Amino acid sequence: MTGSEASPSFRLAYVPGVTPTKWVRIWNERLPGVPLTLVGVSAAEAVGVLVGRDADAGLVRLPVDRTVLSAIPLYTETTVVVVPKDHLVAAVDEVSTEDLADEIVLHPLDDTLGWEELPGRPAIERPATTADAVELVAAGVGVLVVPQSLARLHHRKDLTYRPVPDAPRSSVVLSWPEDATTDLVEQFIGIVRGRTVNSSRGRPPASVTAQAADAQPKRKSPDARGARRPAAGTSTGKAPRRGSSGAAKGAKGPKAAKRGKPRRRS
Repeated sequence: MTGSEASPSFRLAYVPGVTPTKWVRIWNERLPGVPLTLVGVSAAEAVGVLVGRDADAGLVRLPVDRTVLSAIPLYTETTVVVVPKDHLVAAVDEVSTEDLADEIVLHPLDDTLGWEELPGRPAIERPATTADAVELVAAGVGVLVVPQSLARLHHRKDLTYRPVPDAPRSSVVLSWPEDATTDLVEQFIGIVRGRTVNSSRGRPPASVTAQAADAQPKRKSPDARGARRPAAGTSTGKAPRRGSSGAAKGAKGPKAAKRGKPRRRS
C-alpha cells in the first residue's frame, strides 16, 4: 500500500515512571480504528527517538530541545529520598537536603533531577541506572533521591521513601517534533488536556475517521428478504368457528299442540 492508503496508527513514547494508561484508554474509546503503540524509552533516549521520528509523540521529562520539539507541560512530581525501612529517615514525615548531609547520596547516570549541587557525600562511583542505585540502597550503601514515580516503579518491600520538599523536581511534558503536528498528534493533545469528545477540537477529523473506517472489516447489512414470513397456505388470523345449518344440538323446537282423544257421542 502507498503512504496515503496505509491504515493510520500512532506511536507514543514514554519514559520510566510515566503511566499513560488513562490516556491510552480514552484514545481507544475515541479512535478504535487507529491503533496506538507504546514505545518505552529511557529518559536519555527520549529526545533522540522523537527527533528521529521513531515515535509520533512522547511523554518525557524536561529538559527537551525546544528548537526542534514542541512541548506541553503535564505535571511536576514530588521528589523523595529512598532509604531502607530501618533508616532514621523512615521515622519522619519528610526531610530536607540538609538532613542528608551525612549520607552517601547516590547519583545514577540516568538521573533526571538536574542537581546544581548534590546533597550529602558522593559515592565512589556513580551507578549506571536508577535500578542499580536502588539495589545499592537495599544493600545499605547509601540513599537515593528521585521523582516519586521512580521510587514507586522500583519499589521493594525492604525500602521506603519520604518527600524532600527543597530538592529539585522533575516535570513531565507531552512532546513531539515541531514540524510534525499531525491530526493524530492534535487528537492526543486534546485527550491529555481533557477535551471532551463533544468538543469541536476533540472530534477526530474527517480524514482520520474515513481512513479508520476503511481499515475496519465491513459488516454485512441484514437482508430484508431474510425476514420470517408465514409458510404458504398458512393464515395469520383465527380459524372461523364451525357453523351449523340446523338448530344447535339439544335445542328444543316449538311445543306441539296437545292432542286429546275424540269424545264419543252418546
